Amino acid sequence: MAGEDDRAAAGAAAEEARPPKHKGKHKKDKPWDHEGIEHWKIEPFSKEDNPTGMLEESSFATLFPKYREKYLREVWPAVTRALKEVGVSCELNLVEGSMSVRTTRKTWDPYVIIKARDLIKLLARSVPAPQALKILQDEVQCDIIKIGGLLRNKEKFVKRRQRLIGPNGSTLKALELLTECYILVQGNTVAAMGPYKGLKTARRVVEDAILNVHPIYHIKTLMIKRELAKDPAMAGENWDRWGAWRWC
Repeated sequence: MAGEDDRAAAGAAAEEARPPKHKGKHKKDKPWDHEGIEHWKIEPFSKEDNPTGMLEESSFATLFPKYREKYLREVWPAVTRALKEVGVSCELNLVEGSMSVRTTRKTWDPYVIIKARDLIKLLARSVPAPQALKILQDEVQCDIIKIGGLLRNKEKFVKRRQRLIGPNGSTLKALELLTECYILVQGNTVAAMGPYKGLKTARRVVEDAILNVHPIYHIKTLMIKRELAKDPAMAGENWDRWGAWRWC
């Protein structure tokens, strides 16, 4: 017994001698990350920032459905002109039913090929060309939300997708105004275009709508938060209690 007591006492003494654990002890201050920085701001990128151009060629291609062929042939000259301004070449292959984009020697923006890839993806998903060409702007991003695999029952899926659109498209229009995004529901996907914050909100609302959460609850929450943002006194407050849904 005495031996066990000695071991227990030694173990307790070792525990006391061990320095206390500090959570986040490896976390260090970042001098470039301060309170006044705007994390969502997109810094401008000009031709002077990359005067030598690109070293390697990058390309992307995507297929499009047969019913889009006629429309794409009509708008392709406008698409070609818009991409030529940013130094990207494009090709419409009607035999294979594909669109492709690639960088050229005149390309100076390394991210513009990603924008061009998103452009042809949006065109293939029935987004009108004038709207899809806005993706080439720095402040506009896009998100393709796949909703087909979220629900097995086809009848429920169709009803909930229609619930997202609303009568005469009113629910979708309200969502577009509150998120500042363009949203198009097409088949098993939803295409959204807009700022990062709006896209994040739009994805959550769309996925919840298919999972049987009515969009009206999200719309009410967004309207409340929109009014709170206008009040300087509420700018630094926690808004979670205002966004609490009464159905849960």
